[in-house]
Amino acid sequence: MDRIVVSGGGRLCGEVQVSGSKNATLALMAAALLAEGETVLRNVPRLRDVDAMLQLLAALGARAGWDESVPGTLRISGDGVDRPEAPYDLVRRMRASFMVLGPLVARFGRGRVSEPGGCAIGVRPVDQHVKGLEALGAKVELTHGYVEATSERLRGARVAFDVCTVNGTQNVMMAACLADGETVLENAAREPEVIELAAALGEMGARIEGAGTSRIEIEGVRRLRGVDHVVSGDRIEAGTLLAAGVATRGDVRLRGVDARVMEATIEKLRETGAEIEVDESGIRARAFDAPRGVDVVTAPYPGFATDMQSQLMAVLCVSAGSSVVTETVFENRFMHVPELLRLGADIGVTGRTAHVRGVPRLMGAPVMATDLRASAGLIVAALAAEGETEVSRVYHIDRGYERIEEKLRSLGARIRRVRESEGEA
Repeated sequence: MDRIVVSGGGRLCGEVQVSGSKNATLALMAAALLAEGETVLRNVPRLRDVDAMLQLLAALGARAGWDESVPGTLRISGDGVDRPEAPYDLVRRMRASFMVLGPLVARFGRGRVSEPGGCAIGVRPVDQHVKGLEALGAKVELTHGYVEATSERLRGARVAFDVCTVNGTQNVMMAACLADGETVLENAAREPEVIELAAALGEMGARIEGAGTSRIEIEGVRRLRGVDHVVSGDRIEAGTLLAAGVATRGDVRLRGVDARVMEATIEKLRETGAEIEVDESGIRARAFDAPRGVDVVTAPYPGFATDMQSQLMAVLCVSAGSSVVTETVFENRFMHVPELLRLGADIGVTGRTAHVRGVPRLMGAPVMATDLRASAGLIVAALAAEGETEVSRVYHIDRGYERIEEKLRSLGARIRRVRESEGEA
């Protein structure tokens, strides 16, 4: 099992390109099943989750793969889907794969998808997906760990989500694109990835209004066509790199991401005392002193993203002050805290609230990643720590960060990957 070894204590300085958005890519890959002909996705990151989705699409009978002649490019066609069933051994790797259910039932009349897996950060049921598809007229059955939806033709309906769900909004929105009549989604997620998916569906011929608000209106059409779409920059990767710069009192500049989709992250880092400049060419973060303590509450977009909670906590561990971090989205998203304590952090957890008291320095130690974003937080902390930190189970970070060690090395980090094949893992 690969490990990442960090020799911390140095400042990160320099410029780096942000990869395409993982979360946007996975939804767009599912949406390609709706379209007749080929969909081309560009600026796609090479990630474990993307490869897992490619395997899933192939298992359905779709033609999907990398265009090796054009870096970062996927070509997908759902025209050949003849096995509309997503098996457990593929779906268990990440819950985003459940988003193929809406497109399958909408275009092919049937979809059978295993209940999903993914990071163990809390309960994330698929009941809102099921509720939405049933409202559109699908017959949904849950048997033996699978969700099967069937319908000769979906019909438009009003769907009021009980909770704000990103993947649920995306799944039902995709299905509604090929339904008869109008669908209205209430309490819809407002995340940038929802907006990007709606824009791409619009390029395919869908009629969608209101994406980015809590009310989305979809007028169903008879068919969609393949498109050529460039995936936006990953706001969470960008936030992670900015956090690493602030934690190490560095000077980091990012290219390839829209600062408008990560305003909550930028403002919270500014509260720590970092100087952050935004212009058309990118985002620059500079920090000269120990961060100030801040309080933060995670929330659905446009609030502070739960996916940035562990990275900000790593910054606060070396702050000159105390902070309170409240997690409202996932109940198990403090699993990185015991590992931060191994580095010398001072954190106390009560329920969904963590009290972080900054320390003058962290000290390197062996730690273990427990999920995707926790692994990113541990690397941020390791970069700020004195001495060597060894992060194990880094397959988690490979799910969502493209060549993270290479990007950090380009900023001056002393970081390397030790591969299992080297006999040291």
